[in-house]
Amino acid sequence: MIEQSCTSWLEDLASSKPAPGGGGAAALVGAVGISLGAMVGNLTVGKKTYAHVEEEMRRLVKRANELSLKLQSMVKADEEAFLPLSQAYRMPSFTEEEKRAKDAAVQQALAGATEAPLDVLVLCAEAVDLIAEFQKSGSRLAVSDAGCAAACCKAAMEAARLNVYINLKLMKDKQKAESYRRRTEEVFARGMGLASDIYKAVEEELRP
Repeated sequence: MIEQSCTSWLEDLASSKPAPGGGGAAALVGAVGISLGAMVGNLTVGKKTYAHVEEEMRRLVKRANELSLKLQSMVKADEEAFLPLSQAYRMPSFTEEEKRAKDAAVQQALAGATEAPLDVLVLCAEAVDLIAEFQKSGSRLAVSDAGCAAACCKAAMEAARLNVYINLKLMKDKQKAESYRRRTEEVFARGMGLASDIYKAVEEELRP
């Protein structure tokens, strides 16, 4: 999917197809965010003014590129995780036996459909950690891009969390659902707090 043109992928996103959907969109926006962070690092490397942080910037850029690839892979992974759930929803449910079979299939598929956007959330929170370093130590000429990177990852985390929640709402194993919920809230709170701090710092630095 990630090898499609942007136009083609967005057409699929806008269509009535069950996937791609919100989870894949969150992954792609997160990849855009961390790639912007990497750009800040690359614009810092090689500049005499920032020679003292060059080694650190190279390390951060390498890690940012790795995260971008992981998030790009999650665009397809999210679709693959959701399709079994979509297929389960379409199972017949006229007889009691069919209803039980459908319910079992839905419950089994919910875990994978939940874990994919949760993985996106975790990766975006890791991305925000790197973006904070790019914002703090990177070229001031590209500081707006660090703010944009944080904003993209913030949106991606918000979207990913909603995609976790819609699945937890249907999960009958309440202990498992609560475990997913706690993990989601822990990662979300940390990532969103830092992303907001980054954006605010950049806004204050650039405001006329």
